[in-house]
Amino acid sequence: MKIAIYPGSFDPITYGHLDVIERAASIFDRIIVAVARNISKNPLFTVEERLYQIKESIKELKKEYEEKTEVDDFFGLLVDYAVRKNACAIIRGLRAVSDFEYEFQMALMNRRLREEIVTVFLMPNEKHTYLDSSIVREIVQLGGDVSNFVSPLVAEQLCRKFGK
Repeated sequence: MKIAIYPGSFDPITYGHLDVIERAASIFDRIIVAVARNISKNPLFTVEERLYQIKESIKELKKEYEEKTEVDDFFGLLVDYAVRKNACAIIRGLRAVSDFEYEFQMALMNRRLREEIVTVFLMPNEKHTYLDSSIVREIVQLGGDVSNFVSPLVAEQLCRKFGK
């Protein structure tokens, strides 16, 4: 069974993330969407809130992809987590050329740490290439509508967080 890890902060999960999950699920037998417990970031949502948002949002995927997707969280080195989960690959989404340099550097470092784990770069549909969780949070904070960018549940929770 080919298992891939799709790691991220997912603060919040967007339709761009869901698009990458679908693409990964069409390639791999199992996708683990893994929320990173990163102590250097100050997320808007708790890990538990993000796990719930992801679990609910993946229900919008095709049934065959939803069934292949698991949601989890981890702390520590991603490659160590991948080994614990028997994963052969790490999925990374690339929206623009500007993402590539950082992602390429991380892929090389991960390969150096665990050469048996490969990194697979997937591009979302072009209609999602501008999507970014930070921008989504800012739009809500400024009173804008994000219903085209995130699931209704996530939009509602964002509005609640910002008192909108």
